[in-house]
Amino acid sequence: FGANFALYYLMLKGNVKSALKDGELRFYIGVVTASVILVTLNIYGPVYESFWQSLRHAFFQVTTIITTTGFATSDFNLWPTFSKFILFILMFIGGCAGSTGGGLKNVRIFLLLKVMKRELMKIIHPRSVYSVRMGGRIVEEETLSGVMAFFFAYIFIFTISVLVISLDGFDFETSISAVAGTIGNIGPGLGLVGPMGNFSELSDLSKLVLSMCMLVGRLEIYPILLLLVPSFW
Repeated sequence: FGANFALYYLMLKGNVKSALKDGELRFYIGVVTASVILVTLNIYGPVYESFWQSLRHAFFQVTTIITTTGFATSDFNLWPTFSKFILFILMFIGGCAGSTGGGLKNVRIFLLLKVMKRELMKIIHPRSVYSVRMGGRIVEEETLSGVMAFFFAYIFIFTISVLVISLDGFDFETSISAVAGTIGNIGPGLGLVGPMGNFSELSDLSKLVLSMCMLVGRLEIYPILLLLVPSFW
């Protein structure tokens, strides 16, 4: 349910093949599948004795994090660092464009990876011309520039927010996951703000910053940043 809602419309119209060919959807399913497999293998044994129980908890937590739903059926704070880091990465990725999920959105990550591949190919073959394609169509440079600018703005706000939260003196895991969980509209984070914890022990300043992060993440950053531009008024 973190997929683009337009794809559901295509499926209801009977155009299932076109929907399944969507590049972002395939990337999204690939990320979810890979994350579930890796987390399952990591928590099977150290955390859960049953493979199927490990699969069930991994599947639920991966999907609830990447869709920014915010539910928890287990305390993933107690999971190995490897699994927690995967969940942390998923907090940034979020759902697909055209969904109600938060985060950077899969389409932006997908395009950024394609841009990175293009730049690598340019180094190998300087005289060749490479274009970024998605869904069989060439993505305009203006669109790619917008994606890169959005990514930079997202990481910049994340970094500044973490610096402010760190003034409370909590551990590194709590500070960075608190910001990641709010700017991505995830809900729970790690450490003190994990699935079995809450944000009550944070200072008023931190709560204000995290509230702003929730607004910035929900409104896709630019509407909030526009309010800070004098020429906008």
